[in-house]
Amino acid sequence: MDDLCAECGFRYDLTDAPAAAEDIRRLAGEVATVLRTPGHRLAERRAPELWSPLEYGCHLRDVFLVQRERVLQARRDNGFTCVTMGRDIRVEHEGYAEQDPADVARQLTDAALLFGNVLDRLGEDWDNEMVYSWPEPHRASLRWVAVHTVHEARHHRHDIRGQLGESAS
Repeated sequence: MDDLCAECGFRYDLTDAPAAAEDIRRLAGEVATVLRTPGHRLAERRAPELWSPLEYGCHLRDVFLVQRERVLQARRDNGFTCVTMGRDIRVEHEGYAEQDPADVARQLTDAALLFGNVLDRLGEDWDNEMVYSWPEPHRASLRWVAVHTVHEARHHRHDIRGQLGESAS
């Protein structure tokens, strides 16, 4: 996998893993602030192939919850194979576009706190691994999972800001 995301400028650096919990909490807070801002048409898709800002917020919430469970399982069962989270079908199955933005903002920050707590407590388990399903099945350390989740948060904050016509940096 390339270590630089051409879309958002994120560079994967596994030495950043110990700071991931704080980065995730901060980025979740930034997205939650957008979801609480009156006047935005948060459920509106700007193009059919793009999720709405609200849908991205729901996705990010679910990413934090799924990653939390994956990390906890990797601590119990080093090397397990995780299953896909079904990201695209969740949009419909969970009715992302119909959810209340204020509820999603609260749930997003709570999910970031829960996941951050797990990362903060990894101790000697940072090098535990799982077989991760994205972009293709591969062995991934918990360091990579933490850094990848920061990328998810930063990338989707970028997506949301771009759709709302805000600075996407």
